[in-house]
Amino acid sequence: MTPSNQGGAAAKSSIVHESYTIKEGLKIIERFFSVPLDYSKPKGERITIFARNVIPKSKAPKQEDEAKLPFCGPGFEINLPSSGGYVGEIHDKGYQTLWVDQRGTGLSTPLSPDTLPEHVKTDEEIAQYLKHFRADNIVRDCEFIRLELLGHKELPEDKKWTLLGQSFGGFCAITYLSFHSEGVKEVFITGGLAPLVEQPDLVYETVVHQVLKRNEAYYRKYPQDIKRIRDILAYLDSTEVILPNGGQLTPRRWQQLGINFGMHGGIDSVHQLVFRASNDLALFKKISYKTLQSIQNQQTFDGNPLYAILHEPIYCQGQAANWSAARTVQNFDSFSWQKVKAQDDSSPIFFTGEMIFPHMFDDYTNLRPWKGAAEILARDSSWGPLYDLDQLKKNEVKVSAVTYFNDMYVDFSLAQRTAATIQNTEQYITNQLVHDGIRKDSVDVMRKLFKLSKREFD
Repeated sequence: MTPSNQGGAAAKSSIVHESYTIKEGLKIIERFFSVPLDYSKPKGERITIFARNVIPKSKAPKQEDEAKLPFCGPGFEINLPSSGGYVGEIHDKGYQTLWVDQRGTGLSTPLSPDTLPEHVKTDEEIAQYLKHFRADNIVRDCEFIRLELLGHKELPEDKKWTLLGQSFGGFCAITYLSFHSEGVKEVFITGGLAPLVEQPDLVYETVVHQVLKRNEAYYRKYPQDIKRIRDILAYLDSTEVILPNGGQLTPRRWQQLGINFGMHGGIDSVHQLVFRASNDLALFKKISYKTLQSIQNQQTFDGNPLYAILHEPIYCQGQAANWSAARTVQNFDSFSWQKVKAQDDSSPIFFTGEMIFPHMFDDYTNLRPWKGAAEILARDSSWGPLYDLDQLKKNEVKVSAVTYFNDMYVDFSLAQRTAATIQNTEQYITNQLVHDGIRKDSVDVMRKLFKLSKREFD
């Protein structure tokens, strides 16, 4: 979340693309900012960052009232918000919100193999270019925007804004606190107390146990799927199955549907795909186009290739990732179809979680052009710092976090180490919600955050 006190006027380096009001009584100001690709070369190549400013008219009925509303807003690729859910809770507290598409996503110079600059051609050039799109530069973009929108304010507190970080947004918020805490009034984090590691091995060594638990929960709920999935993988193992966009549905790609297990309703959504594919094989001896389309729609890496190629480097500081997840799952036979298929029909094959594997750059059509760059980045150990532990230990900015005990993506034990490191952190911990709890029960989550923010103790 980023409260600010901006009043709607365009800053000199931003372009107001469009302003309009939607039916929920929300005024929308769409902004584009020109920022350096590389902040160490401010006069060099530039990219565009898009941010959508949302102002609740009920809190600012007159234009001059808009300047009095503080700012709040997360990152990643953001769709047009509505007035309900956690957005409504934020606006009810008197904030206007700024929803930033993080660099390389949405409308912020989105990156994929077909949108790279013409001068970026070789695998090495692609790898070096993509290194500019991690959290360190996402935070620099946000700080650039803050100064554009709030730098002219007279009072120091009016120049600050509040951050809301869900998941990776929380990681970015902690990077923000590490290097630009002077611009932050307060931080709210949901499911995003980042592991303060220098390399991802510990991350996967811990979260893999949550993935195992979610697989066990899946098969307890749907024991009949053990045989169904074995039959589906046997079919995929013996047949070349091409997805509608040209990717290949291999047994290992099928297993990646388990990324959904960490979300509310994820187990049921995977079962529905299993049920459909099993029915197709019984009726047609193949998987139908409609089912293949549904599977493809559940796997978004083709449309978000940056997520795939930079997923492990988001944990790297001066060390290489070296395909950490792939090395971790090799230690568990239940993830290996080659080993499980030799067992009897009562042996389940387990799905993988939020993990990136080198073979994905063969199976996904829009990842294939970046296969060479992915190998280079996996071996790269020159990543810069993402966190300043000394600064976090003396942090004075209020950090209020909702933490999920059964989070499949952000390990609870590592989150507790982070909470203990960042001074002035308070948590609400629950085992009743999982990683997307802010969407599942947005009213309760946001109210818990605002209650924590008051720092009222018995």
